[in-house]
Amino acid sequence: MDTDMVGMFAMSKAGHDKGMVYLIVKEEAEYVYLLDGRLKNAEKPKKKNKKHIQIIKKEADDTLKEKLLNGGRIYNEEIRKAIARL
Repeated sequence: MDTDMVGMFAMSKAGHDKGMVYLIVKEEAEYVYLLDGRLKNAEKPKKKNKKHIQIIKKEADDTLKEKLLNGGRIYNEEIRKAIARL
């Protein structure tokens, strides 16, 4: 599994969710899995093609990234707060 983008924030460039900000929680060959802490919560991440997102903050959120890479539990409230801090 690639982890280069994990923990970064991205904005959707296409689809019905265009303009929404997400946290990248998992990366595969051509897809990423995204959370926003509201509609796309920790239990059901959104699968999106990498071509349809734009990274808006390259510096990953360190605490969230560490939890993601170590298999820790991430709470929806943490995701919402991290997005609000942008």
